Amino acid sequence: MQVYKRTDGAEQPFWPCGPFKIRLPFIHYRWEMAEMLQALIMFVVSLGMIPLLQTHLGLPYDVALAYVVVCGVGFMLPALLGVPFVPGWITPGIPVVLLFLGDFEPGPEAIQALFALQFLVFVIFLFLGITRLGSVLVRLIPNSMKGGIIIGAGIAALIGEIETGGRLAATPFSLVIGSLVCLYLMFSVSFKGLTERVPFARKVVNYGMVPGMLVAIFVGIIVGEYEMPDVRFGITAPAFAEMWNYLPFTLGFPDAKVFMLAIPTAVIAYIIAFGDIIVGQSLMQRADELRTDEVIENNIDRVHLVTAVRNAMHAFFAPSPGLAGPLWTAVAATMAERYKYGRHAMESIYSGAGTFWITGFLALFLLPLVSFFQPVLPIALSLTLILTGYICLMVGFEQLNNNTERGIAGTMGVVLAVYGAGWGLAAGAALYILIERTHLLKFRSPSDLDQPEAEQEQPR
Repeated sequence: MQVYKRTDGAEQPFWPCGPFKIRLPFIHYRWEMAEMLQALIMFVVSLGMIPLLQTHLGLPYDVALAYVVVCGVGFMLPALLGVPFVPGWITPGIPVVLLFLGDFEPGPEAIQALFALQFLVFVIFLFLGITRLGSVLVRLIPNSMKGGIIIGAGIAALIGEIETGGRLAATPFSLVIGSLVCLYLMFSVSFKGLTERVPFARKVVNYGMVPGMLVAIFVGIIVGEYEMPDVRFGITAPAFAEMWNYLPFTLGFPDAKVFMLAIPTAVIAYIIAFGDIIVGQSLMQRADELRTDEVIENNIDRVHLVTAVRNAMHAFFAPSPGLAGPLWTAVAATMAERYKYGRHAMESIYSGAGTFWITGFLALFLLPLVSFFQPVLPIALSLTLILTGYICLMVGFEQLNNNTERGIAGTMGVVLAVYGAGWGLAAGAALYILIERTHLLKFRSPSDLDQPEAEQEQPR
């Protein structure tokens, strides 16, 4: 139950606060049990960032856990400040960020580089949110280059898992079986038909990645790819005091050269994130049309501002290779699916999103859950990256209109995945100018110059 009730056909109650709309659980929306149960398992995906923080930034486990807690605070902000999305990382950008970090030594150097990158992402979101130029910028980028960025991110995500020495080679049974279960439940045409006939199948699909993740965990433990969890009881102890020694305030801030090197990756991260915003907008529009009892206000400028705040918080207090993205597509899609079944299923879109990440944040302090999942953290991240790779390739190729765009996007995507953001953008721009825009260069003979402009036009 909640203090303020929504009248039928109105917007969910809120407290106005400048450009934001504050909504609190039990005051402005009710607590949703289904989202709470889902978050008690799916929060492990946020813990999946810990291995990356340890490997690429050189953080101890307890400090990395403190970083993840800061990330958890950021995850709660959108629903609190009036954004209906379920937020996450800029997941397709993670492989691109890791390519960028590969040029820096793990430790102070990598932390400074990641600060520079995340600070630039914050500036981009803030500027475009205030000026409302976000949609204009993305329209200026050619379709082939946008497709190349998405495809490149998808290729990089898959390469990181299937390359020699990757997690697929180390844990083939758990990762292959878990990935196939996730892909079947989320994208299979046959299973989609099953959900229309079998109520149990419809309940399963509402939990998104959870079934596949649980299958992967149990398979990994049974075949010996992961150790049996050492479940402990109590409350976790993130090393907040020690965390200060791994922040730019102590290590020092990067110089201008590092900021310059980070610009291409920051631009790509924003473009990927804007794609997520478009996906989220589509999901919310569909949900709003299906439910006439609630008006869902999806303000893109507010999405930019909240995402900017989250990236600023990360940059200064917990730089993260995942960055701060506007949408966790898999969870947002399953939540929107449950939302359509009416007010009895989910009171408000904000009650679903708010309950999910508040529960996910609190779960970070539950030692039994954290200790159970600790040995299998790579599974959560690997499944997220594999699904991200699949979705990126699917979406990237889907938006390309002809073979010219496909050729440019595919080539750019490979260069980006192998050599990084800077070379990828350069290759995409060069191919676009040389191949797509060549028709603009009209060379006229001297006799043509003497003819009126109208006579020079020839039918195509």
